[in-house]
Amino acid sequence: MQWVLAAMVLAPLFGGIAISFIPARAKGVARWVALALSSVILVAAVWLWASFDSAAGMQFVMNLVWIPGLRTAFHLGVDGLSLPMVFLTALLSVLAVIASRNISDRAPQYFTLLLLLEAGLIGVFVSLDLILFYLFWEVVLIPMYFLISIWGGANRVYAALKFFIYTLAGSLAMLGGIIALYLATGASTFDMAEIAVRSVTLPATVQLAIFIPIAIGLAVKVPIFPLHTWLPDAHVEAPTAVSVLLAGVLLKMGSYGFLRLGPTLLPEGLKAMLPTIGVLAVISIVYGAAVALMQTDMKKLVAYSSISHMGYVMLGIASGTTAGLMGAQVQMFSHGLIAGLLFLLVGMVYERAHTREMSAFGGIAKVVPVIAGTLVFASFASLGLPGMSGFVGEFMVIVGTLAGGLSHPAVYAAIAGLAVMLTAGYLLWMLRRVAFGPLNEERADLADMTPTEGLSVAPLCALIVFFGVYPQALMSVVSAANQVVVHALGG
Repeated sequence: MQWVLAAMVLAPLFGGIAISFIPARAKGVARWVALALSSVILVAAVWLWASFDSAAGMQFVMNLVWIPGLRTAFHLGVDGLSLPMVFLTALLSVLAVIASRNISDRAPQYFTLLLLLEAGLIGVFVSLDLILFYLFWEVVLIPMYFLISIWGGANRVYAALKFFIYTLAGSLAMLGGIIALYLATGASTFDMAEIAVRSVTLPATVQLAIFIPIAIGLAVKVPIFPLHTWLPDAHVEAPTAVSVLLAGVLLKMGSYGFLRLGPTLLPEGLKAMLPTIGVLAVISIVYGAAVALMQTDMKKLVAYSSISHMGYVMLGIASGTTAGLMGAQVQMFSHGLIAGLLFLLVGMVYERAHTREMSAFGGIAKVVPVIAGTLVFASFASLGLPGMSGFVGEFMVIVGTLAGGLSHPAVYAAIAGLAVMLTAGYLLWMLRRVAFGPLNEERADLADMTPTEGLSVAPLCALIVFFGVYPQALMSVVSAANQVVVHALGG
């Protein structure tokens, strides 16, 4: 089954292009074709998970010569680092198509771009060739730009352009680092495995010099402070389905890149940067939560909360410990589920009230109890309530940080732990103003969650509880790859 990964990348790519030829008036056909394609990819992702050997390394490998002149190959594979991200991408893509049921303007082009985005995201997570990795990295940029700039809110052009400039600048820095790595190692191809064998012999100073531009490109995507400012604007203006993929998967490209490229290709360079990453991580945790506490727009609040939660991922990486790195990977997956759920719910509220300002609501639990109850559930998951997936990752990151090699690890762990109170503060404050209290009579006629909307949130709720109660189902998949990372970092 070495072709399964290629099919998961090429099916949405060529299927999306085919959808663009559907007449604009047949918007329902475009949506159903997109749903069918994304559902098939989800089935393939579930099969991958079920067939995955958690004790083995890279699996379902495919390696074909692609562009001999560039010394690059169509080299794909999955391991414990990439498999959860592939599944998360496939799942959220299906839910994003379902959440796009009200798209009527240029629907075929919209669903084309949504599927191209899915192809690019999966491609990033399964690429084992640096040029192929970079190509898919750039592919993600194009559909995301157009999805925001065409179907976004009032300031969509500004938000899309800011996203484009930030991520393109980061990508160019990363490309410079990749080329420098290729030249420094004298490799005959851009294959990650071959370069890894050669790069570990490079002096630590050379590894650091090469890793810095790569790290900048990755950090923009995380995003980590101070390279984060594009994210709130992009989220606020993006359509609901695009925000789901942006927060749920696209942000994970950066942290995945740190785990895939750093320990494998430039371990000494990454180790030298861990203290800096640790400092920026705790700043992101506190800053994101503090700014979220000051928001009045629900979508912007969730956007800043993503900066804070991704800070925990980066802190786990900075710890360099088994627990911390495992926590980072669990947090990546968990945040994708929880952030996706929150953005879906905020989108439901916006579609009914045409506003996201918390002051415009109040007591909606009395009229839309299912939406309000699910919002409470998602908020508790986000603040790390035990029994939900959000608790597992953050707890492991804090434990791993305490045992890590950062200077004064207790200080880092204490800051990360205390920041949970800020998280509880802004989420409970949002619930108090939106769902509870006296009913705002202007919202007395809101309609509750429809069966179709319920279909889009139910899988996320179920998985949040499942992986919260039984995290071993995820940790067993991640474990072998996690140990490789730990060993590379000297843990």
